[in-house]
Amino acid sequence: METEKDTYKTILKASEEVLFKERGSKFFGYAFPVVSEEEVKEHIENLKKTHHTARHFCYAWQLGKSYEHYRANDDGEPSNSAGMPIYGQLQSFDVTNVLVVVVRYFGGTKLGVGGLIQAYKTAAQMALETCKIVERTIDKTFLLKFEYPEMNTVMRILKDEDINIVDQKMELNCEFKIAVRKKDAERIFELFENTYKVAIKHLEN
Repeated sequence: METEKDTYKTILKASEEVLFKERGSKFFGYAFPVVSEEEVKEHIENLKKTHHTARHFCYAWQLGKSYEHYRANDDGEPSNSAGMPIYGQLQSFDVTNVLVVVVRYFGGTKLGVGGLIQAYKTAAQMALETCKIVERTIDKTFLLKFEYPEMNTVMRILKDEDINIVDQKMELNCEFKIAVRKKDAERIFELFENTYKVAIKHLEN
């Protein structure tokens, strides 16, 4: 049985600007870490200010820790000649929460659909190659509630299981917010559920 994937890859920070030239046309490539469509719009608006005489701002993005949302945009280029080749590079690098934009200045010579596909693909690839790609775990968040005397028991389990405390409230009644890798979540939940005088509940991520 295949285990459910509980990691994803993304980029640490925005790429350097890269430039690919083909028969007079210039293709500037950029990659940005993003977590929302609002951020996507902001980056594209900023690039439009930077490259105010450019003709095309073609892009693709992928969002969600499970790679569930994506979009590709040809921005006036022939259908599937720009956005999809860029998206193909997001798939090739296996990254999510990433936007790649390729800005084109037309150089006077038409490249044809095949030439465009190759140029947009190359500029996207070059941008992603300048990025540091990191792997992150998909975590589930739980809230633990217990009274102060149970602190040692709880801390021992957290240490043994190498669990990350996200937030804590240490008073007579203690509350710990913990993050657990998705693949371990069910087992850890049961572990605490069966621990005397400790309450655990799921939190929405």
